[in-house]
Amino acid sequence: MRQQHKTFRAIEVGDGSDGQWAAYARDLWEEMAGLLTEEGRTPEGGTRVRELFGAHMPELLPVLDRLAGQLDRPGAEAFLTHAALRPFSQACTQIGRNGTLLRNYDLPPEQCEGIIASSCFLRPVIGMQDMLWGLLDGMNDAGLAISLTWGGRSAYGRGFSILVVVRYLLETCDTVDEALARLRSLPIAVPQNLTLVDPAKAVTVFVGPDIPPTVAPDACAANHQHLPVTDEQERALQTQERLRAIRAAGTDVAAMLKPPLYRSVDEQGSRTLYTAHYLPVEGRVTYYWPGESWQQSFDDFAPGSRTVSLGRAC
Repeated sequence: MRQQHKTFRAIEVGDGSDGQWAAYARDLWEEMAGLLTEEGRTPEGGTRVRELFGAHMPELLPVLDRLAGQLDRPGAEAFLTHAALRPFSQACTQIGRNGTLLRNYDLPPEQCEGIIASSCFLRPVIGMQDMLWGLLDGMNDAGLAISLTWGGRSAYGRGFSILVVVRYLLETCDTVDEALARLRSLPIAVPQNLTLVDPAKAVTVFVGPDIPPTVAPDACAANHQHLPVTDEQERALQTQERLRAIRAAGTDVAAMLKPPLYRSVDEQGSRTLYTAHYLPVEGRVTYYWPGESWQQSFDDFAPGSRTVSLGRAC
């Protein structure tokens, strides 16, 4: 199989006021701006999503204003609310157990920013950043870690992208129970599965525009929720096969780097881009690729870059 390479970068953005985050965001703005909905491009739409953000994530409103001011581009504020973005989906597999969060993230390589960000918007947070300040997965200084997978259904409604929801929960919550309580009042645009871990608890919860937050039978997820999986979806995503595999493997990093959990390129160009192993009580995360790893922590965060090979399992 042809190998493909992708570069991941680790950056420190602080509270977003020193220009480092803005320099990174401006480089991506042209392609990011195209992801705004038509409504989000209008003054009325911009006002609506800012009001929605302020109503549901008031703690982050000063951060939104700071980042939008730093980015200084038309539509930046609406974009950063993550309430006016075109819906997207991704594969992924994840499990939480015994204070550990382990996940594979699957997507076409060109659609992933590949940014490991250390920030201190409201508190110290480290995670894989996407859509400029959202998070695919991450942890905070209280020992809470969260990751996401797509819920596998095509429902769509008014609400936030799950990326900014993960950011919000990590910025404002210390425990799984606090995060679950906050989730009950947040409108979510697309069905998603969140796995949350703290030193005492691990939970997966199904969320979406058409369901209340629903705790899953155990703290692991692939790309379906509590509804039946069609034969077509299973052929495309192997979501039930992967869920069975991760339940059997637990938090075994080696298993995540082998099929069926490690996914080579599919018909849509999606593949496993990285494995993230969070030990939030230790403030440490290690990113894995076949034959390579990169550790980051609150005590020793190292900016830099790594170019890794994709498309070959161990």
